[in-house]
Amino acid sequence: MKLIFLGHATFQLVIDGHEVLIDPFLSENPVAPIGPEEVNPSHIVLTHGHGDHYGDTEAIAKRCGSTVISSVEIANYVAKKGIASHPANVGGSVTLPFGRVTFTPAWHSSSLPDGSYGGMPMGVIIEAEGKRIYHAGDTSLFGDMQLIGRGGLDVALLPIGDNFTMGPDNALEAVRLLKPKLVTPIHYNTFELVNQDADAFKERVEDETESSCLLLAPGEYLEL
Repeated sequence: MKLIFLGHATFQLVIDGHEVLIDPFLSENPVAPIGPEEVNPSHIVLTHGHGDHYGDTEAIAKRCGSTVISSVEIANYVAKKGIASHPANVGGSVTLPFGRVTFTPAWHSSSLPDGSYGGMPMGVIIEAEGKRIYHAGDTSLFGDMQLIGRGGLDVALLPIGDNFTMGPDNALEAVRLLKPKLVTPIHYNTFELVNQDADAFKERVEDETESSCLLLAPGEYLEL
């Protein structure tokens, strides 16, 4: 399994020949290393409807015939645009050709491009090839992260940008609750409002917890 960081909170996963996108914010993402025309996903997983996560979903899904997996509200929204979708909700799991997707809570908000309600924002756990990856989405710190981590996490992708999500201090506490083998920070240094010192966060994670921390620049990847 390959996890490719495309900037902000966007990831491209290559799993046994399947390409999966999480929150495909590319064309208006100032740090994205590629454009939406350079991906070809069979599935797109959306944590919520904000523009910096929903991003290029429609253009990519229509060009590639991708299936969008997200909240009921978002799935219904894209279905009305002729896009294949699979609705789910917090606590629900979906088994797909590449693996299993389970949605978790995320404390945030969610609205769609037309301003309509996007359902509850979510995090997502992807289980494939014997690995468990947790993308927290946009969230604040919450105590039930401890329950999310109980099944064991190989990688946790956690926002550290502050202002709209957890900042570094709360993200560090999230690491303590989740206890992942590896942490990769996301949702930072895309815009001035979310600028953070990722090197300082990495140092604290590795000094104060038992987890390792990997900083990925846009375009870099992790193989599991």
